[in-house]
Amino acid sequence: MKFIINKNDIKSILAKVQGITGRRTNLAITETVLIEALESSIKITATDLETGFEGEYPASVESQGIIAINAKKLYEIVRDFPTGDINIDEVENRWIQIGNHNIEYHIVGMNPEDYPDTPKFDNISFFEMDSASLKRMIEKTVIIVGASEDKRAHINGVYLDYLENKDNKLIKMISTDGSRLSLVDYIYDAKKAPFESGVLIPKKGLHEVSKFLDTQGRVYVGLKESQLVIKKDTEILTVRLLEGDFPRYAEIVARNQGYDIVVDRQLFLLMLKRMAILYSDDYKSVVFNFTENKLQVTATNPDIGESKEDMNIEYLGEPVEIAFNPKYFIETLNVIDDEFVNINLINGEKPCLLEGDKDKSYLSVIMPMRL
Repeated sequence: MKFIINKNDIKSILAKVQGITGRRTNLAITETVLIEALESSIKITATDLETGFEGEYPASVESQGIIAINAKKLYEIVRDFPTGDINIDEVENRWIQIGNHNIEYHIVGMNPEDYPDTPKFDNISFFEMDSASLKRMIEKTVIIVGASEDKRAHINGVYLDYLENKDNKLIKMISTDGSRLSLVDYIYDAKKAPFESGVLIPKKGLHEVSKFLDTQGRVYVGLKESQLVIKKDTEILTVRLLEGDFPRYAEIVARNQGYDIVVDRQLFLLMLKRMAILYSDDYKSVVFNFTENKLQVTATNPDIGESKEDMNIEYLGEPVEIAFNPKYFIETLNVIDDEFVNINLINGEKPCLLEGDKDKSYLSVIMPMRL
């Protein structure tokens, strides 16, 4: 096998697959990328046995063949290569020569026959989505990461759901860690329902998928044989679905009572960042005191000290004292685009709901902590 590839055609792809090939599995070969030289292109494959990637890119192919080469080392070579065109040649005994007339690497490959089979899908039914919207949906749900030792499917996954009401058809993504919940809506305008029932998608797999999604254009999404499939022009990503149930979320996100408070997103965010300076693993909460037209936030950490800050707000409800993890608010506010955010507050025991003042497609629910 021998071909010439331009570094700009594969550098960004090799960078993106590092999250897949860098994951530890029981098979050392998953640390490699499989490269197949075709007539006038190469196909790059990566997998961690749960998330898979295939992409095809232009190349000048002298002889066809297939190799498996360490993904990290190949990326580092390509990233720092001094010229645009790179010669890749399998010489003998799976040794791979990479370089040009000035620079040359000899890297040992692995047996491509040992590479795991990647899912193949025929007659799959795809539905179409805006790529940027799907990317934002993923980013706003995978910010919630459960404890590493928690093996529950609904904690490790994002729930993909579909709902029709009298106003809209909505594709939904929902995630939770038990202490908070994020929900993102996407208005679906096709006549046929995109899928029959909700599924759980691993957060890690979705995080890797988001790296390949562009901020413009369209993508095709399909569900088949326990796999999520994302298709672009010359690239396909697959994620193996989780088995398990997701909690009923409709009642949690319902907004039928409480008091709505509108605050400046940036001012609120900076305030919480200042209060979070005293945050530690042992002292994770800050206390919110809502009184007439004022919010006071207090942080206390016996190991470090204490702090407090006041903010003027429009609030005429009953005084409420409630404790929250400030990190949850900070992560939520970082993915809201509106200038102002709406806080729905009921009392000191009920969860708090946050959303943009104008954009209602994203909702965050944050549970209070014990005072």
